[in-house]
Amino acid sequence: MKVLNISSCLIILILLFTNGCKNKTENTSTTTTTAPVKKDVSGDYTDDSYAKRNEGYDWVAVIVKESSDSTLHISVRSRADKKKPSCTFDADAKQTNDSTYTAVSEGKNIVFTFTDSSLTINTENEADKGILNYFCSGGGTLEGTYKKIKEPLDEQQIDQTVFSKTLVLQNIGFDIKTTGKGSTQQLTIQPFGLKIDNSKITMDVDGTIIGAEIEDLNADGFPEVLIYTVSAGSGSYGNVIGYSVNNGKSISQIYFPPVSENKEASKGYMGHDEFAIVENSLVQRFKTYNTVNANSTPSGNIRQIQYKLKDGEASRKFVAVNITEFSAK
Repeated sequence: MKVLNISSCLIILILLFTNGCKNKTENTSTTTTTAPVKKDVSGDYTDDSYAKRNEGYDWVAVIVKESSDSTLHISVRSRADKKKPSCTFDADAKQTNDSTYTAVSEGKNIVFTFTDSSLTINTENEADKGILNYFCSGGGTLEGTYKKIKEPLDEQQIDQTVFSKTLVLQNIGFDIKTTGKGSTQQLTIQPFGLKIDNSKITMDVDGTIIGAEIEDLNADGFPEVLIYTVSAGSGSYGNVIGYSVNNGKSISQIYFPPVSENKEASKGYMGHDEFAIVENSLVQRFKTYNTVNANSTPSGNIRQIQYKLKDGEASRKFVAVNITEFSAK
């Protein structure tokens, strides 16, 4: 039998130790990802013509407000004191990186890129640029760079429309607009494409319109339109104003139950609602609170309520079919 000398043993041990350390290093190496850095981009941005507004020039402004930790509500308004507004646009844009947010309109991505003093609007794909003309009249476009201003926008000239959106599905559509200041807004819904009754609907809304969607929620071949509101004040209690199309001829209002009617859903509820249509269901989501905490400091989980559209005795209504909770962390 061959016996290894001491030197040979030491060499083997050193090699084994080195390889073991190398393998350990390779096996424990990880790749880390960095979340987008959040910076405050809220404010008012205007095109170059805004500086010449007292000379009679038309101008366009972009109003940017924070909706959530990763979402902005973006409104485009223009001069309206001398003629009809040239550009009107509303959308929620999701953060995609440190300086960029993206909104989807008609299946096309509209990109908002921010610097410390400006905002540039473009489309993700060059072939989709035409969508930026859709929201403007007279050959105008949303495309371009807008400079951030420090002073308030000219209230005497700017279009006073607070929210504006046009939704179309199955050849039936709705023009949705709100005006007004303070805690009450005036909502106008103008349907089109109905066979019998396209009458305009107007009402006062307690709070602010934060969004609107259209979908065939009961799979009858005709759409429902949902308008989401939040009340004024720290609570920001949400509500849904909904209309359902009746066989393509007319529309009827949908009943949306307040959370207070549902004992399971209302425990720890203090507003701050978010709404969305998810796979033909209406989803309401909010953070819950312990009774000892102030309204501004949520301390519980996130609760989600799933609603289905059902036929009621007098009209269609939303019925809660599932309530789930998950950690807010």
